[in-house]
Amino acid sequence: MPEIGETLREARMRRRIDMAEVETATKIRAKYLRALENEEWDLLPGPTFVKTFLRTYAEYLGLDARLLVEEYRQRYERPSSVDLAPFAAGAPGQRRRRRPRPVFGPVAVVIVGVLLLVGALYLLGTWGQDDRPADEEPAAREPVQGTPESPDHDDRNREAERKPPKRARVRIEATGDVYVCLVDARGRQVIDEEILAAGDRSRTFRSKSFRSNFGSSAVRMRVNGKVYRAATSSNPIGYRIRPGRRPQRLEDSARPDCSS
Repeated sequence: MPEIGETLREARMRRRIDMAEVETATKIRAKYLRALENEEWDLLPGPTFVKTFLRTYAEYLGLDARLLVEEYRQRYERPSSVDLAPFAAGAPGQRRRRRPRPVFGPVAVVIVGVLLLVGALYLLGTWGQDDRPADEEPAAREPVQGTPESPDHDDRNREAERKPPKRARVRIEATGDVYVCLVDARGRQVIDEEILAAGDRSRTFRSKSFRSNFGSSAVRMRVNGKVYRAATSSNPIGYRIRPGRRPQRLEDSARPDCSS
């Protein structure tokens, strides 16, 4: 099979299309298009960007995009490996020393005794406060005009505030050029391999949960009004997003693939 870059270049030349026209139609910068034709993969942001740009460029030229992407995967893509440092690792065969447990001294015993005494006095002081005669009960608080008091309504509001939200409202904000793939709880690709430039924002999506795949860490996640930054990483990074929780980083094998 001919080289990937040669196939792209010949197809463009046959159609007599210049690079500026391709850049305008595909929204891919000319320097990235030239890197694809020259197979200068190191000039592209990463493997995820390469596959996205390659698919878009091939479809624009009327080529078999799936075949070219598969050819790139077989020739150049290597499985990523995550080096996990062992937790509290020591030298082989070396037994870890147990830290001596702190011993409560006389000072700690005195402090505990004082706290117990203060608690007992507080309890004694609060007993009997509800035994006041009816004529000594404090006057009821005057309701604010136009907002009559409704205890049941207030209780329901407080109870609703304590309950975590059932759905996550998510918006993706880019701090640099970044590839974005976002899949909701039903498996729908709500953001399907889009390239967001610095300052771009997606629309707000709602679902019970989301899985995301970002080409780099140049991204912020706004979840139910709270903003979370992606961890600094030179490789693609993914997160599981659920309501009422911080986004949880995914392993490489668990990141969604919108290209499939």
